[in-house]
Amino acid sequence: MTARLYRLTEMHQRIDTALRAAMMRRDADPLELTRLKKMKLRVKDLIHRLNPQVA
Repeated sequence: MTARLYRLTEMHQRIDTALRAAMMRRDADPLELTRLKKMKLRVKDLIHRLNPQVA
């Protein structure tokens, strides 16, 4: 695993944690949820570009 792939994986996990926490809040901001979801998908795409075997 390269350093970049490792950093992206960590970033994906942090975004996922933040997204879950935001979804659990009663007063969840829909714009924040959308932003976090898009960020997570962008990072996931980068991970798959670097390492297409991960599926």
